[in-house]
Amino acid sequence: MARAIGRLTAPLGASALARYGAREEMSDSTSKVRPVLAEMRINGLGVIDEATLELDPGFTVVTGETGAGKTMVVTGLHLLGGGRAEASRVRTGADKAVVEGRFQAPAGSPAAKVAEEVGGEADEDGSLIAIRTVGADGRSRAHVGGRSVPVGVLSELAEQLIAVHGQNDQLRLMRPTEQRGVLDRFAGDDVAEPLREYQRIREEWLRVSAELRERTERSRELAREADLLRHGLAEIDAVAPVQGEDAELHDEARRLADADQLREAAQGAQYAVSGSLEGDPDNPGALGLISEAARRLSTSEDPKLRDLEPRLVEAATLLADVGAEISAYLDHLEADPGRLEQVLQRQAELKALTRKYAADVDGVIAWAADARARLDGLDTSEEALTALATRRDELAVELAALAEQVTAARVEAALELGKAVTEELDGLAMPHASVELAVRPRHAESGDPQALTVGRSILHAGSSGVDDVELRLISHPGAPALPVHKGASGGELSRVMLALEVVLSHSDPVPTLVFDEVDAGVGGRAAVEVGRRLARLARSHQVIVVTHLPQVAAFADRHLVVDKSADGTFTRSAVRKLDETQRVVELARMLAGMDSTDTGRAHAEELLAAAKADKSSAPVVRRRKKKA
Repeated sequence: MARAIGRLTAPLGASALARYGAREEMSDSTSKVRPVLAEMRINGLGVIDEATLELDPGFTVVTGETGAGKTMVVTGLHLLGGGRAEASRVRTGADKAVVEGRFQAPAGSPAAKVAEEVGGEADEDGSLIAIRTVGADGRSRAHVGGRSVPVGVLSELAEQLIAVHGQNDQLRLMRPTEQRGVLDRFAGDDVAEPLREYQRIREEWLRVSAELRERTERSRELAREADLLRHGLAEIDAVAPVQGEDAELHDEARRLADADQLREAAQGAQYAVSGSLEGDPDNPGALGLISEAARRLSTSEDPKLRDLEPRLVEAATLLADVGAEISAYLDHLEADPGRLEQVLQRQAELKALTRKYAADVDGVIAWAADARARLDGLDTSEEALTALATRRDELAVELAALAEQVTAARVEAALELGKAVTEELDGLAMPHASVELAVRPRHAESGDPQALTVGRSILHAGSSGVDDVELRLISHPGAPALPVHKGASGGELSRVMLALEVVLSHSDPVPTLVFDEVDAGVGGRAAVEVGRRLARLARSHQVIVVTHLPQVAAFADRHLVVDKSADGTFTRSAVRKLDETQRVVELARMLAGMDSTDTGRAHAEELLAAAKADKSSAPVVRRRKKKA
């Protein structure tokens, strides 16, 4: 979940309003939303001794008193998604913490493919089990589908299944790079396709520009280096070494220098094998003796002796072959002082090269190849510099055109995204507020090596284009448009983030969305609207929310509460599912601690009834359609 954590959006299609406004009809029933994370078990994590969370395929809410351990539920999800393991999270007295998740990942789904790649298998009911174990010593282990896997595999799995959003994501939303990323993901292929081509051209443009700059600034130094390389290549080309030549000359020189000794050894061996050349019967040699032995055995009347004859014939054949090879060796072995002098001279030429350039002839040849390649890049002639400058300028024109295309797509998407988020804010008790996304050119500073002329402006050509994107909030008509981190309170920032999530999530491929107290700073009517939006979001996604607001909790399809107990020595927390009666009590507690009063319970019952009525009468949620 390393990349899934903090995720705000997933890639969308092209035109945003067309995509956002025209959505495919979906059933009111959450039965069409497959329950991706069906169950999570936690053992020995923080204050939670042992707990099982049975999650609804729609909207599950987790509540509890401050300090009861709600945060550990989100921590468990982080660990299950490959997040960082800390020994401090292990419960005091426990030797390890274990988080187990049971996912419903249909065969062929991206999550199932991740498991299959590491040899994991689904259970008989089709569910996929993922386990994360953290020892008290800080060591961590992971399992997917019954197989031990690297923790990174959990991250890959979680990218297909879960996106966790917390208050830290609001801080990320304040960063310009994050705001540009939100807009680009909203724009989808409209920005992604020209941006990929922009990045490809930019890489070549930077390479050519750097090469031209280096050749121009270091022309004298490079010219000296080029002269040295040319001198070395001239020496090597004059000798023209051949690969493996030094080893062959060494062997030939030894044969020529030792010709007399070699002839004597070969003649002695031939005499021992074949006997006297004059055919002296007293010196038949090994071949003659074996032939005589074979003749004697062949005439024996004893079958055992006759059976040995073929083996002697085979030995005689082998000796005859050896004798013939020795004879051929002697025919070609000549003492040739002239050839020996040539070989020694050639060896001296090669040694002169190996002393300068490499340990052997093969190394000298490799040095020459590298030198030629290096020399091609050291051409500082006027023609070479002009060719590089021309290529740089051609690439700059092409890059500027792509940058303008990216900017135009961003400007169009920014208008659409701002309008869609503003409409959502109207339903989140911010009827007079509006959001806009400003796409501004990022001007290059003096001496910027990545300065690019786009139109009439000189801009910084970064890896993401030439634009800065700023998310701005206009709190009421006539108010100035301020950066969201300056113009929004904590509660307003939470609602802006939720509005973004609602707008962008209808095409989010991640089926499970987790919200960790993103409703902080929200209350009253705004809290009711947050709950209503989360309930509507749960029609297309599995939604899990950790909250302290009863107005939000009332809209949930399933209510889990984290209880804390203490025996004087240890504090333990557990998670339990609430029935309707228990849910009324918990909501009354959340309403300013009114769980023990009739008034508080009546208020809670009224809140629940209103939420149920709202959900049953809510308009049908439609998915957006991608631009053709």
